[in-house]
Order: sequence, then structure tokens, then C-alpha cells
Amino acid sequence: MTKLHHLLGAGLLALACAVSPALAHPPIAAAPAPSFDQDRADILAMAGTFEVEFDMQESTRWDPAYTPLPNKLSGGNEVVRVIEDTGRKIVLQHLLVIEHEGKTMIIKHWRQDWEYEPARVLSYADRNEWRWDEIPEALRKGRWSQTVWQVDDSPRYGGWGQFESQAGVRRWRSSWTWRPLARRDAVRKPVYDRYLSINRHQPSPDGWIHWQDNTKLGLRDEKLVPFVQEYVLNTYTRKSDFNVKAADDYWAATKDYWTQIRALWDGIAAGGQGIGVTEEAETGTVVSGRLLELADEIKAGKTTTAKALTEAKALVAAKVRKL
Repeated sequence: MTKLHHLLGAGLLALACAVSPALAHPPIAAAPAPSFDQDRADILAMAGTFEVEFDMQESTRWDPAYTPLPNKLSGGNEVVRVIEDTGRKIVLQHLLVIEHEGKTMIIKHWRQDWEYEPARVLSYADRNEWRWDEIPEALRKGRWSQTVWQVDDSPRYGGWGQFESQAGVRRWRSSWTWRPLARRDAVRKPVYDRYLSINRHQPSPDGWIHWQDNTKLGLRDEKLVPFVQEYVLNTYTRKSDFNVKAADDYWAATKDYWTQIRALWDGIAAGGQGIGVTEEAETGTVVSGRLLELADEIKAGKTTTAKALTEAKALVAAKVRKL
């Protein structure tokens, strides 16, 4: 073999090694190392002022008789504030800011609670019931739970998961999570009545995204069956050229009231196996409408926080049950 052949052979070998998938692709980590400080930073970065786009698409039908809904786009402006941070627990409150006929309206929106290495999480169990799910000790290390609460601070869904980075993208990915119908679906009286979901929260250069993969299921002959797959991408883009002050003014006027309402729900859940409360398609829980009205009356100066709480506690005692 000539010297030239030796050089060509060595060069080809080097080229083969350079493009070998085993060497070109970094390994996929099965269990990322805990990164508490970075996790906290990513959660806290979801606070701020945003323009939000909600992109919803029923994609794959699992029932041949079902016709998927067309893609739906909506959006608005949202203020997200940190209302509690104890280090291992972070609570974010969302407030929608809506402009209508020259007036600014504030709607208290969803709330998300993040807890580090929790022992249990309050999860959607079945229609009108939320129960505690124990998290095995071996699965707690380095993980966070996310519990989402509805506009009246009643529970919506809870799951747990971990932050990880793959392909240079950082994300929190949930466990499989049961969820009740969103109002946008419930008002249509669809054949399905719940979702089984994976949620992802991911920071971006412009803000963050919340990506949901929802299997929509319903009862058929007393058995849960899937009807359709839905993908929801909520994009939060940092923006401040709207009436942020209106949201902050609403919260300043009503935060003491809502602190006590949160404590009311927490006390019911902590004292038993969970919470039972009836939901209606148009309003959410049967107590939701009045609880929100009482907050508006406080903001308008029509009642005091103390009087509103007296009525709210009586309403919850009559309509909400401890499991």
C-alpha cells in the first residue's frame, strides 16, 4: 500500500469518526441533576406583564364519529404577580386586563402554586372532586409540583415534574395530569368531560410558553374512552403598553379578601381527603360567580373586606364539602 493510500485511509477514518452519530449527538440525560436556583429563576421569570396568545387545535380524532373543532386563536393582556415566595414555594397570580368600549376591566384569572419536593399534590379525581395524590419519596428529589387554581381559588388540577434541558431548551414537564373541562369546552356540552394532559412550561427570549397536550375523554357505557387530541400553546410575550396599573390597583384593593379565600380552600383540603364542589359550564364552581362579585364590590367601595368574607365563608360552607 502506498503512502498516499495510508493518508487517504486515515483521513476517511477521521471523517467517519467526526460524523458518527455516537460522537456528534450528546447523550440524552435520563435524570437531570437538580438545579434548585435555576428552577426558581425560571418560575419567577413567569411573573411580569404580557401580551398572551392562546392557540388551541383539536388535531387527531380517536373516535371515528367525532369531527375535530377548527383551530381557535384568542388573546389579551395579562399581569402576573408573585404573591408568595417562601423559597420552596412560589405562588403566581394572573390578572387579565380587558379594554371594552373605552373602559378597563380586570378579571382575576388563574393561579399557579409551585412547591419543591412535595409529599402530595391536590389532583382532579372525577367530576366535581379533587383529592390528594401522594408522591412517593423516591420521586420527590429535585422535582416541583404545580397546582393550578381557578378564578375563585377553587382547585383545577395538580401535577408534579422536573425541570430539564434538552437540545439547549429548558423546560418543566409535568406528570400525566387529570383536568376538568375548561369553560371554553364546557359551554358546548361536548361528548367528552375531562382531559388527561401533559403540561410544559418553558422560558423564551421574549417571555415564556405554556404548552399543553390534552387527550379529551368521556364516558361511554360507563367506560372512559378518548375522543380527540388537542394541542394548546399559550405564548406570553413581555409587554407593558397597556393599563397595568388597573390590575395592580385591583389587587391592592382585594388581596386581603383573596388571601382569606385561599386559606378557606386550603383549610377544607387539608382537613380531609380533598374537596368536593359542583361545577357548572357557564360559571365554573357554583360559588365562583358570587365570590368574584364580592371582590368587585370591595374594589368599588360597596362593601368592606370583613363583610364580604362573612358572606363568602357562609356560601362556601353551604356549597363546598370536605372529602
